[in-house]
Amino acid sequence: MLGAVFSYLLKDTGTIGRSIVHSASANLILQDKESPQLTHGDGNLTVVIFTDYQCPSCKVADSALQRAIARDGDVRVIYKDWPIFGESSLKAAKVALAAHRQGVYFPVHRFLMKSAQVDDTALRTSVEIAGGNWEQVEADLLDHGTQIVRQLEANDRDAFSLGLQGTPGYLIGSLLVEGALTEREFTRAFKQARAEP
Repeated sequence: MLGAVFSYLLKDTGTIGRSIVHSASANLILQDKESPQLTHGDGNLTVVIFTDYQCPSCKVADSALQRAIARDGDVRVIYKDWPIFGESSLKAAKVALAAHRQGVYFPVHRFLMKSAQVDDTALRTSVEIAGGNWEQVEADLLDHGTQIVRQLEANDRDAFSLGLQGTPGYLIGSLLVEGALTEREFTRAFKQARAEP
């Protein structure tokens, strides 16, 4: 019983992730202006999300992260689609980035993170529910496919430059976190990252 209590307290108060404050790669990634991003409040903390629409842990953590961001109110979020779960993941990431050209990346992302499937029906539905035009997405996938692939390749290089082994992965300020967190753990990670030198 005492061991369980100690384990809980350690998990609830221990350090989350690892500091990479001196990483040149991390500093460049935190300054990214090309990837889809949202700023909440004054955005005094940047969180970079490496995620895959077929990753079950990503889906669970996404809701927790959104709640932590809403509670905090001052977070800039950079989204890095990193499709590592095969062709369906790759197609979903391409559709999300094509939808970004219409300004509907974020609702598409949220829909796909809650969707049990990322098949063609789900992809089309995600765009239409977001207020986007599916035919325009298809056209943008053809006309801008090379740029979209380059963006995904850049995300892949960024993930590997940080040493990420899989999704989800988070760069929270200069704090690198691998794996899903709860809302409470994200909140602690935000506090910990802000305390970094």
